[in-house]
Formats: sequence, C-alpha cells, structure tokens
Amino acid sequence: MTQPVTLGGRPMMPPAGAPAEELLIARFRGHARRLFWSAALLIVVAGVGAYFYDNLPAGYENWMLITASAVLFIVGVLIPYLVWASRSYTVTTRRVIVNHGIGARQRREISHVRGYTIGVRRGLLQRLWGAGTITLSNGVETPLRLANVPNVRLVHEALADQIEVNQILAHRDAQAMSDPDATR
Repeated sequence: MTQPVTLGGRPMMPPAGAPAEELLIARFRGHARRLFWSAALLIVVAGVGAYFYDNLPAGYENWMLITASAVLFIVGVLIPYLVWASRSYTVTTRRVIVNHGIGARQRREISHVRGYTIGVRRGLLQRLWGAGTITLSNGVETPLRLANVPNVRLVHEALADQIEVNQILAHRDAQAMSDPDATR
C-alpha cells in the first residue's frame, strides 16, 4: 500500500476542508492462471515444430508446418495473452478504475465516497490460487465486476478501508461546511 499510516493504523487524514490528494493503492490484472493452457500450447508447438522441421513425412513441406504453428500461436497464445493484458484494475484513495479493451479502450470508475457494497465470489479453483471475483455495486449503476482478482482478501480489505476513510472524510467535511464556528 502506498498510503501513509499513523501509529494507530489509520491513514493520515488531511485537515478539514483541504482536498485530499489521490494516491495509488494498487494496480493489478486478473490472475494469470488463465494463461496456463496458452503457455502449455506454446511449449508443445515449439517442441513439435522443432522436431518435425526438415523431418516431415512425404507430401508435406516445411512451410505447412510453419503456417500451422503460426496459426496455433496466434489463436492459442497471442490472442489470450492480449485479452488478459488488456484488462487492468486500479484502486486509488478516491476510486476504483477498470480499463479494458484491445482496440477501443473502455473505462469504468466507482467512487469510494458514494459508498458501495462489496461482493466476493470464489470458485474452487479460485480458492486454490487465492483469487476471486469482486462485485462492487452502489445500487444506481450496473455493478462493477473485477474478475479473477489475485489476493482477493487483501483487495477486499483495502476497498472496505477506503470506503470507511472516504465516508469519514466526507462526513467531517460536510459538518465543517455546515458549522463555520467549529474550525475556530
């Protein structure tokens, strides 16, 4: 975590009415375990291609082997990697940001100040790897889904802490605005 903390464990708070700067807490992608089969396919294609190059049965040529290997590489390795790498999650002290898309990028945000519910779903394989899917819902917009989050418990805890801190800051600032004598 990049947010400084005091001795009590709570994040340091800015003075009432002062804008709190936005700090990066975490930036991550979905768990890379979904690329396991792509990595296995890459190893198999490289091994088979190297073994059969200049060692093909009659009627087949090397360009056929190279073409088949290239198609398998693009479809089974490159495209899944690009899809995985095109989705990123960012948690700051003010909001959660989800970016995704290969050609056209899409971005969704949800603010901690507005508050939201945090739902965590973990399948059997996700529990084995310590991952999970987090759903953030504020009741107004469509829920924001963070799929295959690594260290899901840590991310869940960080999100809950940020909601709490932002709610405290918003409440304190609202009271400071309504009671001008409180700052004297």
